[in-house]
Amino acid sequence: MSKITAAITAVGGYVPEHVLTNKMLESMVETNDEWITSRTGIKERRILKEEGQGTSFLAIKAAQDLINKSGVDPTQIDLVIVATATPDMKAAATASFTATAIGAVNAFAYDLEAACSSFLFGMSTASSYIESGRYKKVLLIGADKNSSMINYKDRATCIIFGDGAGAVLFEPNEEGLGLHDEYLRSDGAGRDFLQATYGGSSYPVTPEAVAEGKHFVFQDGKTVFKNAVSNMADVAEKILERNNLSKDDISWLVAHQANKRIIDATAKRIDLDSEKVMINIEKYGNTTSATLPLLLFDYEKQLKKGDKLVFAAFGGGFTWGSIYLTWAYNS
Repeated sequence: MSKITAAITAVGGYVPEHVLTNKMLESMVETNDEWITSRTGIKERRILKEEGQGTSFLAIKAAQDLINKSGVDPTQIDLVIVATATPDMKAAATASFTATAIGAVNAFAYDLEAACSSFLFGMSTASSYIESGRYKKVLLIGADKNSSMINYKDRATCIIFGDGAGAVLFEPNEEGLGLHDEYLRSDGAGRDFLQATYGGSSYPVTPEAVAEGKHFVFQDGKTVFKNAVSNMADVAEKILERNNLSKDDISWLVAHQANKRIIDATAKRIDLDSEKVMINIEKYGNTTSATLPLLLFDYEKQLKKGDKLVFAAFGGGFTWGSIYLTWAYNS
């Protein structure tokens, strides 16, 4: 009997219609297009503006796109995982609402949160359910409405983040395709350098905290950048070494879209040519949990069965890691 592996069999995506360009940010904070582009690679980002619409709106749209394209029956989905750093509400799972909205009425659902590494960690989780043999269809969605926690007077954060969602379906494979290896890490010492302090159980929101803007996300850019560059590159290199892969074996690097300089550094460490690096940061900015699936969404038509993909991500907390996966279908 062939070993069961977990393969991605379908992809969907969604970004809001409203575009926030670098030029528009020039009228909001002290910055300019050249400064933003040269330091981040970002030209514009998408923002969900409609009142009352949260991360679930983005997740539902991405999931519906996947369902419409693949023809999968949502009642056959066993599990829905929403990887997110910006859930709709506290206590009530965004994934549960999303599953019901898309008609996945026979699925159980929950949220997974590991900042910008949420989707990467979700890939590990989803594939484990498939490999167990107990589940046949696991829908993993990466979605974030980052604009809900951004202070648009803080140029350290408002130039970076955008809103969006991507979704993938994991199913069993007996051809040796799908997820092969993972190297996932975390270090709680990084919590002070990237987080939104107020709004959690340690520091509940107060009128005073809101007035001072303490509920918005904060980052120590230099520390985050330094750790992201070293750690993303390290794990990508390690996943190649562990699987005896050379740069010629790799079809694509699927790296978290936080900063183009970080992506370039990761590609350089594994000596990968730029044409093998998926990039869409210029269009969307950092969509946190949605960056990896949105890359697959944008590049799906270029992917071929048997392509070897290396995923890498780094997020607040700190969390980071790399995954090696073989693509399972031709578009």
